[in-house]
Amino acid sequence: MRKVQKTKNNQNPKAKQRANLTFRMNVLFFSIFILFSALIFRLGYLQIVKGEDYVLEIERTEEVRVNTSVPRGRIYDRYGRILVDNQPENAITYTKMQTTTQKEMLSIAIELAKLIEQPTNRVTYRDKLDFWILLKNEEALAKVTEKERAAYRASDETLDEKQVNAEMDRRIRERITDEELAQLTDFDLEVLAIYREMVSGYSLSPQIIKSEGVTDDEFARVSERLADLPGVNTTTDWKRVRLSPLALLGRTTVPSKGIPKNKLNFYLARDYSRNDRVGESYFEAQYEEILQGEKSVVKNITNKKGQVVEMQTTYPGEPGKDLVTTLDMELQAEGERVVEKKLLELKAMGASSLLDRAFLVIMDPNTGELLSVVGKKIEKDPETGESYIIDYSYGAFTTAYEAGSSVKGATVLTGYSENVISLNTTMIDEPIKLAGTDPKSSIFNRTGRISMNELMALERSSNSYMFKIAMAIGGRSYSYNMGFGIKEDTLQRMRNGYSQFGLGVPTGIDLPGEFAGYQGVMDTPGKILDLAIGQFDTYTPLQLAQYISTIANGGYRVQPRMLKEIRKPSSDGETLGALVQEVEPKILNRISNTDAEIEQVKKGMRQVYVGSYGTARWQFQDAPYTAAGKTGTAEVVYYGPLREKFGTNTTTLTHVGFAPFENPQIAYAVVIPWVTTDFSLPLAQNNEIAREMVDYYFELQKKYEEKGMKENLTTQKILPPFSEERLDEDEEHTTATE
Repeated sequence: MRKVQKTKNNQNPKAKQRANLTFRMNVLFFSIFILFSALIFRLGYLQIVKGEDYVLEIERTEEVRVNTSVPRGRIYDRYGRILVDNQPENAITYTKMQTTTQKEMLSIAIELAKLIEQPTNRVTYRDKLDFWILLKNEEALAKVTEKERAAYRASDETLDEKQVNAEMDRRIRERITDEELAQLTDFDLEVLAIYREMVSGYSLSPQIIKSEGVTDDEFARVSERLADLPGVNTTTDWKRVRLSPLALLGRTTVPSKGIPKNKLNFYLARDYSRNDRVGESYFEAQYEEILQGEKSVVKNITNKKGQVVEMQTTYPGEPGKDLVTTLDMELQAEGERVVEKKLLELKAMGASSLLDRAFLVIMDPNTGELLSVVGKKIEKDPETGESYIIDYSYGAFTTAYEAGSSVKGATVLTGYSENVISLNTTMIDEPIKLAGTDPKSSIFNRTGRISMNELMALERSSNSYMFKIAMAIGGRSYSYNMGFGIKEDTLQRMRNGYSQFGLGVPTGIDLPGEFAGYQGVMDTPGKILDLAIGQFDTYTPLQLAQYISTIANGGYRVQPRMLKEIRKPSSDGETLGALVQEVEPKILNRISNTDAEIEQVKKGMRQVYVGSYGTARWQFQDAPYTAAGKTGTAEVVYYGPLREKFGTNTTTLTHVGFAPFENPQIAYAVVIPWVTTDFSLPLAQNNEIAREMVDYYFELQKKYEEKGMKENLTTQKILPPFSEERLDEDEEHTTATE
């Protein structure tokens, strides 16, 4: 009998069951191992990698800079006279918490409105719409139906909910009527004025609600109710006060205006608040970061709900640094008096309808320090028709004029550097007649022929000598009635020569808004002759001061500046703070002339003051000091603020100089544009201003020496302002028509 072999199907059922159980247990244990491994890995990740983040999340602490209204840095003149100060004033602020709701802020605004008088002049139409929606939310929502919302959503499948809500919001605002807005009472508008300030700030950063005109009663009422007004605080703010009328010092914005819109992103990125006062113009704007100071840093400790439970100051903040300017305010005041007197004197003469301004710049030619920058302008009240004079000091570097013969020193030096003349080159002064043009000549020589070198050409202010230099640079020599074609690069070569002195290029002054001047269009080759005598391109009064400084100091173009020193805030209010930085002179370039050539031109300018034919000898020949300079009378075409007078022929007076001759301490420039339309009038007010101011400068130096006043202010006491004028930051100010 054959034996039957066993198969799998014939295995013992119990053995089969045990095998299945073992397999399942293995799978279970392996799964448990994997899960525990994942759990351990996750716990390790949470504890080691993310542990610190979660601890911070639980503690919810953060450090933020807050607006503590630190005093802005003060501004002084070179002798320690206070020019711009701070005045403390009451202020009411509000700090929004991260969890604060609109409803809570509205409630606080209502309570505040009962305690203070809040101006509503800054409330806009958009503010009223927002506020009406906040107060009448159900009525506002009813202005757009669900059907309308659905239809708009269905009109474009790409629209997301945010875009739909934005469109519905626009429609709601569009449908709010003027009658509905008129339902807002005066009290509602006051609440709105407060509320708009509250919501404009960032969480945890104090926002000024009111700082201008907070009365003692208002301050006291709010102080008594602080416990009932979460986030509200009473504190001290600082009001900017200018103790000099000089516009160059600039202005700051007021908290109600805050940061100008065109600079908002710039300042917000630097931890400013929207209602911070910032430098708005000139010196205040140029040195904003130094004057502003540093806000305090506060650590806000919050609980799990995001509520602030403790505030810790980690950095108390620091007032802005004080700035010492290069200005001498006593010299400045006298300059303003003299310039204004001469301006009115000229205005009282005939044919002066175009005259409206005059300028004086005095600087140290060795350091570039601006000792005085004077600009006066006659404005007319459009309502009354009465004239008044405003400070127009910034016009000294923001407006430009033809300078006339004052630039002839630059023409001679350019002739040297272009190798078309050398020391003591003799040429004939004679009327210059080009084909198809009227003769051009020197004022003192309309018909004759006079031999002279560059010294005599400067002394007598020869136009013909300068014309011939320009011709030579253009590759031509003069012959009567000749045609005049010149090298193509002649104009640029001459402008390059002038630019070495700062004429026609930015001076580099440390103030915003500098203008480089207009360059004339050379539609005929003969215009190159006009350029040589300062009657083609225009230059600012400051450029003229830099130009004469370059000659005075031996050929170095120095950057003009208003900042002399940076100092820590005064610790006692009586003496200046410790010196942080003394600004060093900055040399922009050295002109391409030799020392001998520069000295030759200086000698020619000395002859202008003391020579027998000098054009300023009547004003300077008896001066008790040595000085040198150059006068200018430019015959120009008027393009000023009176558009109806465009194209009128008129005269501009200028004067540049330096003193003492041997070791110059000051360089100066006078510009009086569009003086008269009567070319026959003998005018010398430009020279008279220069003489009076140089006299006064040396008188001041003697006075300062006798009083022991020094420019080294290491232990200098703070001096009272030289002017009795006081200009608050919120006062209206007059700007000039250019």
